[in-house]
Amino acid sequence: MQNLYEAFPRMKKHVGFNLKDFEGAQPNMQRLRGYRMGRLQAELKRLGYPGIVLFDPINIRYATGSRNMSVWTLHNAARYCFVPAEGKAVLWDFHNCEHLSDGLETIEEVRPAKAFFFFSAGNRGAEKAKLWAEEIADVIRKKCGPTTKRVAFDKVDPLGLFAMQACGFEVLEGQEPCEIARSVKSADEIACMLHALAVCEAGMARMYREMLPGVTEQDLWASLNDTNNRLGGEWIECRILSSGGRTNPWFQECSDKILRPGDMVSYDTDLIGPYGYCADLSRSYLCGRDKGTDEQRKLMGLAMEQIHYNIGIIKPGMTCREMAEKAWRIPNIYAKNRYSCVAHGVGMCDEWPKVTHAQDIARSQYDATLLPGMTICVESYIGEEGGAEGVKLEEQVLITETGCQVMSTFPFDERLM
Repeated sequence: MQNLYEAFPRMKKHVGFNLKDFEGAQPNMQRLRGYRMGRLQAELKRLGYPGIVLFDPINIRYATGSRNMSVWTLHNAARYCFVPAEGKAVLWDFHNCEHLSDGLETIEEVRPAKAFFFFSAGNRGAEKAKLWAEEIADVIRKKCGPTTKRVAFDKVDPLGLFAMQACGFEVLEGQEPCEIARSVKSADEIACMLHALAVCEAGMARMYREMLPGVTEQDLWASLNDTNNRLGGEWIECRILSSGGRTNPWFQECSDKILRPGDMVSYDTDLIGPYGYCADLSRSYLCGRDKGTDEQRKLMGLAMEQIHYNIGIIKPGMTCREMAEKAWRIPNIYAKNRYSCVAHGVGMCDEWPKVTHAQDIARSQYDATLLPGMTICVESYIGEEGGAEGVKLEEQVLITETGCQVMSTFPFDERLM
């Protein structure tokens, strides 16, 4: 029998319980990564871009499957990669983190990052940015050809922009290819998203059980966070949960307000779950009573009408402008407090495209077409300006070849119907 202490290092590296060799319907991660990289590179070619430098951790993960300190690197430019229009990526990772991308077939090489943001570089930022840009330029020219002078960036700080220009590069806008690539999901991505939705709905069920008089808004929000963390999720983008009079107007972050019997409790999950996919659902529930008031049921009835009407008109090939024009008309007394959009894309976070309300078309609607494989969230907020409460609902749907399919399954509050 092998000595226990000799076996111990291997025991410490065992895989988790989530991998099953007997289930064929699981997401195939290598196939998923290949699809996503292919989508991004196809967009680069469409735009005539030789390649793109990515700083946004969501874009890096989409392109390569590699992740590291996602929330921290959202505001610290300590990690970046170059994706050529052809071939594998080069990743620059945080200090001593090169091993985190071991085995990823999307990445040709991992290098230590050269950070030039102020926390890391201080008053030597321009000097550090020059060294960073020279290395980036060298890699681009080796991958794309020695005469390459154009490269896209999804994000770049001013010092980085100036340093790339000093190296002779034209810097191109790079969020467009990323967002358009991410908009159409593969079957493996849909499977990952459904798992994230299941985790989110487990958290919502726990919130519903705990939605009792005496509990605070923050108590409920903590339950959603805790469930997401325990079941392999990653973070929650916002803290939008309110009760009673705090539900109107919308976008109030959760507080230490104590729930009272008869309070409306409304929330928006904005949850980044397992595999890095988003579950963005909203519900409004009654706290601690058998039946809502006439006014509460009226608000809920209008919100239900809006959201289900708008889901019903979705079809592939419809433009965002067409959907905006055909969408349910909000009664005038609720129009001032309307939600910011009729619907928006969702994937690894809230994404392109966005459908505006009819009254906002001239100001903010852009051209986009709804395609099979897109996943979108359909929104509703009903609350009169100056009113006592408001109702927030949101459903996540998959656009199919013939219409759309609701992906979320969590029920609405029958006491308010």
